[in-house]
Amino acid sequence: MSTAEEESASVVLPEGLRRGRPGYVTALVALVAAGLASFNTMYCTQALMPTLTDALGASAADASLTVSAATGVLALTILPASVLSERFGRGRVIVGSAAAAVAVGLLLPFAPSLSWLVVGRGVQGLMVAGVPATAMAWLSQEIDPHYLPQAMGLYVAGNTVGGLLGRLIPAGMLNFTGWRWALAVDMLFALACTVVTVFIMPKERRFVPKAIGLRTEMQAVLNHWYDSRKASLFLVAFLAMGTFVSLYDFLGYRLTTAPFHFSQSGVGGIFLLYLFGTVASARTGTVVTRWGRSRTILGGAVLGLVGLPMVISTRLSVILIGVAVFTYGFFIVHSVASGWVGALANKDRAEASGTYLACYYLGSSIVGYLSGLVFHHFGWRTLTLWMEGTFILSTILVVTVARRSATH
Repeated sequence: MSTAEEESASVVLPEGLRRGRPGYVTALVALVAAGLASFNTMYCTQALMPTLTDALGASAADASLTVSAATGVLALTILPASVLSERFGRGRVIVGSAAAAVAVGLLLPFAPSLSWLVVGRGVQGLMVAGVPATAMAWLSQEIDPHYLPQAMGLYVAGNTVGGLLGRLIPAGMLNFTGWRWALAVDMLFALACTVVTVFIMPKERRFVPKAIGLRTEMQAVLNHWYDSRKASLFLVAFLAMGTFVSLYDFLGYRLTTAPFHFSQSGVGGIFLLYLFGTVASARTGTVVTRWGRSRTILGGAVLGLVGLPMVISTRLSVILIGVAVFTYGFFIVHSVASGWVGALANKDRAEASGTYLACYYLGSSIVGYLSGLVFHHFGWRTLTLWMEGTFILSTILVVTVARRSATH
């Protein structure tokens, strides 16, 4: 390290933020607000899918593209965004990304057709990528390691609330208006959250700019894949998230048919079960501290395996319990896996986090769309078996990671 770099490091690398110290709460509020805005925008059309099918004459699989387009483009751009944050600062990327995504979102209600809505959602996915790409790395960089599991859990919990409100707000608005106004009101909420982030986001204190190059960044990503534990966690993200988004994408279609006959706006109530994910995310950090990552993530996977088969039932109470149990288990798996990747990455942490999230959102896009085809051609029962299969594969990988970690 040069003398100039040493002097810079001595200035920008103070002690990490700790609970009870100045800046800790402000940092968490800013990151949670960014998560609320970004996850709201990511899934703002999911609860509208049955309505889009009726209003625009789209199949369930085509309507799901309004979700898959956003998450798919996000998945492709999340790694470049995380790399750029290593050079220009994660805080700048987070603020700029959240603001740009909301700006695009405010134009979506004017889309003249489903095709244009899908295109707009793809652009929105491009714009929003900077928040999930860098937020976890920002926390890992700025928060004292002792408080990182709790901070990460709160951030993920905020994401679940953002995702929940991104479904509930437009679904609730369907009681009073059409999908365009429902989407517009939801984007105004995302705008309010973004304003909070812009005004209170603290400056990075521990950031050191990194020289970036295409070859070195590609090598950094490959190095993470060479680590069998990190590679397994990347695949866990792909399969588990794909299963999760498939369940919530198409459950609404199931509940609007016999024997349930939910209204279009009534389907939005099912997303209240997201609160189980919020609780799971917030508590996971404490559980990990007590029981360790391996036992905690295995417990989450088992809960997912128990809950998912229950949604095949024709009894509403059984379906709701199954969705709640699966949601709780999934968010345990995601919270542990995302934090574990950061802990395993001794260097090039942004690339590790970006690769994990790229796999996470690729799973949402690819598996989610394939699930739509399964549902369209074979129905709910076959879709449930398909989802159980993808989550079983994810669980096998979880067991593999736990065993390999025990030998290190």
